[in-house]
Amino acid sequence: MLEELPMPAVMGILNVTPDSFSDGGKYQNTDETQRHAEKMIRAGADIIDIGGESTRPGAKNVSAEEELARVIPVIEKIRAISAIPLSIDTSTPEVILAAAEAGVDLINDVRALRREGALNAAVASGLPVCLMHMQGDPETMQMKPDYVDVVTEIREFLVERINVCVEAGIHDDQIVIDPGFGFGKTPQHNLQIINRLEEFKSLGKPLLVGLSRKSTIGIILEDITDDRLIGSVSGALFAVNKGAAIVRVHDVAETVAALTVNRAFVEEVESRSR
Repeated sequence: MLEELPMPAVMGILNVTPDSFSDGGKYQNTDETQRHAEKMIRAGADIIDIGGESTRPGAKNVSAEEELARVIPVIEKIRAISAIPLSIDTSTPEVILAAAEAGVDLINDVRALRREGALNAAVASGLPVCLMHMQGDPETMQMKPDYVDVVTEIREFLVERINVCVEAGIHDDQIVIDPGFGFGKTPQHNLQIINRLEEFKSLGKPLLVGLSRKSTIGIILEDITDDRLIGSVSGALFAVNKGAAIVRVHDVAETVAALTVNRAFVEEVESRSR
């Protein structure tokens, strides 16, 4: 699946939770989720990321049964109308296996397959995986994030998780990495990460970046609301120009438009240099 995605790819976010930080509660009805998925597909999304467990700061775990009840009908509904690649945003082994059976194409795990049973489930699914860095867990991660060198420590963590996954049987070319903006990081940490993305590129894995509507965008803009559209699109564009292969976004149409213009500019400059 990864080799078939355009690079950069736009990953549309579809949270089917009551409490996600930006769009919690919006898409809990399967008809609503289908309509939103169709809207993102028409807008040019390359992949849709479906999540049934909120990982916002302070969020508590949900049961596997509740998560399954939220995401599996949505996956089935979308898969019935479209062949667009789907990812499942989960750390739960039962959800990994059920989502794979329902037709998803990628496992996107904020815990980098560290939850008990998740690594074995991912191997059994045969699907590509996205490994994200998070300091702590969602309930406590933003209480007091602390690093000596945030980029070096995240990079070391990702190297360790890549090695664990490969040793367990996941193919080396089926791994995506995500530094985890906002997951146990201060705004200053996030800014350091975005400016040093090339240090993650050296790991030779596609790099996923999720900045959309995050609090760091609001702090930069001195905007306390969740309407962070321009800041989020600007962040996605900056990330792509720094080497991101996939940008995970709420605002698909606007991001696709910005990347299309950016690509035209870049290709013109490259053609002049040849």
